[in-house]
Amino acid sequence: MIGTIQAGIYFILGLIAFGLELWALVDCLRYKPAQFEAAFKRTKTFWLAMTGISAAIGAFSVFVGGGGLGIFGIAAVTAASVYLADVRPALREIGNSGRSQGPYGQGPYGW
Repeated sequence: MIGTIQAGIYFILGLIAFGLELWALVDCLRYKPAQFEAAFKRTKTFWLAMTGISAAIGAFSVFVGGGGLGIFGIAAVTAASVYLADVRPALREIGNSGRSQGPYGQGPYGW
């Protein structure tokens, strides 16, 4: 009974981790390579490889490995989390800098 509940919890955690890894991969595909360089982050190829490998590990651990995270699953979720917490905000800031900065063009608050 307890083993079944534990396996179910690990499967749900694995699905959540896989969703996070997939989100990081899809988000990484949205940006241009020049934006990565402008944000002083590693190259787009590097982050595509990191998020792609992490999504593959997540898919394997959920659909083939039975849902347990393990050491590789934890490393994969960490890589996706680093992308989402550090690289993505920098890329979004670079992406927003090309847009109109308010009614007078000075900044987001019109200063």
